[in-house]
Amino acid sequence: MDIPEHGPLHRITFLRHGESVGNAERRFQGQADFPLTRTGVRQAHELARRWKAEGVSFDRAFSSPLRRARQTAEIVSKTLGVPLEFDPDWAEIDNGLLAGLTHEAGTQVAPRPPFMTPYTRYGRTGESRWELYIRVGRCIQRLIDLPAARYLVVAHGGILNMAMYAVLNIAPQADFSGPGFLFENMTFATLAYDASHHNWQFVAFDNRSHPGT
Repeated sequence: MDIPEHGPLHRITFLRHGESVGNAERRFQGQADFPLTRTGVRQAHELARRWKAEGVSFDRAFSSPLRRARQTAEIVSKTLGVPLEFDPDWAEIDNGLLAGLTHEAGTQVAPRPPFMTPYTRYGRTGESRWELYIRVGRCIQRLIDLPAARYLVVAHGGILNMAMYAVLNIAPQADFSGPGFLFENMTFATLAYDASHHNWQFVAFDNRSHPGT
């Protein structure tokens, strides 16, 4: 897609990791450190090969240090020859007592409150959506502080939703109302930022690497 340019653009691609053991076992992941499944490894290789064939390139890549994101980022960055750095601020939301539990067990240990404000802590002891929004705001700020270039971020569904909220100037809503961005495994969103006009442009949202799509 051609983007009208008024000045140097930051082009940022947000990519969710491939299928993890936690995904396959239907667990609350949060910051529980699950690796990729064999399917997840295949997904990462397939997207990396596709991007290479399409001539997609990045100047730098950043990743959550959690294994499911780290493995995905390492596969993609190695295939494309992109320098890779790990940033703990891109880790998934801390979901407190829910971390690593199956959905059945989680509903017993820390059932969802009848109503959740943006300040309600996940899993009773974890982060709130507001805290996650503030954390990802720091991540966005660091990207914009860098020279205009092409950046890849490999992270998780929860924090990538808050990243979209941050760039689109949407505050976290009560009880999960407001827009949601369906970052399935290996879904990516590409945006461009023109600092000379403070203009974010939504370039692409692609989930073709997810099984069944």
